[in-house]
Amino acid sequence: MSLFDSLIRATLPITPRPMVGFFARRYVAGARLEDAVATVQRLEKEGCCATIDVLGEAVSDREQASAAVRDYHQVLDAIVANHLPAHVSLKPTQMGLNIDAALCHRNIEAVIAYAHARGIFVRIDMEDSPTTDATLRIYRELIAHYPGATGVVLQARLRRTYADARALASIRANVRLCKGIYLEPRDIAYEEREIIRSAFVHALRLLLDGGSYVGIATHDEWLVCEALGMIHRLGLAKDAYEFQMLLGVDPKLRGILTGAGHRLRVYVPFGSHWYPYSVRRLRENPTIARVGLQAFFRGRIEK
Repeated sequence: MSLFDSLIRATLPITPRPMVGFFARRYVAGARLEDAVATVQRLEKEGCCATIDVLGEAVSDREQASAAVRDYHQVLDAIVANHLPAHVSLKPTQMGLNIDAALCHRNIEAVIAYAHARGIFVRIDMEDSPTTDATLRIYRELIAHYPGATGVVLQARLRRTYADARALASIRANVRLCKGIYLEPRDIAYEEREIIRSAFVHALRLLLDGGSYVGIATHDEWLVCEALGMIHRLGLAKDAYEFQMLLGVDPKLRGILTGAGHRLRVYVPFGSHWYPYSVRRLRENPTIARVGLQAFFRGRIEK
């Protein structure tokens, strides 16, 4: 890790919110639903589809969780009204998991039922390791009632993920596989980049071999290459998997994949709760801050 990267990570807790916002603004569609709609429409012209996420997590009261459900109903209505090539992603703690697991289940089901009636898929996101068991349990309970209507996420950096991937592959679950961005203790998660890469490949092979539809969520071109090799070996049709990337990250690679005919889904977050999301992204990838600083000073010089 470079000195700059270490400095960014060390100073994030005291970095002013406006500065975090400056660095991260290209990675968040905006504060309003209209911003997300416009972003998805732009991405559609580039040959991409999207998953829309209403930013927010770890709500502390039931009304906040209910408000999140209403927000997602509005997103789903907007997808239908604007004929967007999009589905939605939601976080269990945003739906009340930290308050009561039964409440969270009911709220997620309310979103899935509303989406299912409109032919829209819902992805249940994965958060930090204390929520993993509850998230997978809720997912399994809901697919029993809404088969094909929802999917879940696995994080390659967690040591448990190989076993979770094997279990989900046995039911041909719809899974987004990512490296994971939550900082976890060493006994729970791998820390070294190459080990995380290896764990990603092992989990992806399990899922694809088992017939799961996988959202291959990475900006790591080495992992993209490994994934393409597996896809070729299995002779998978272009509608049997997809690649996924974050808004604002590596549009060149995004164009390479869509240009080759692969489905590419972009994660489009929006809303007023942008700060925790942005801090995690900066902690995971301090290069975001470096690019932001370069753009800032380049603009100053050009003026």
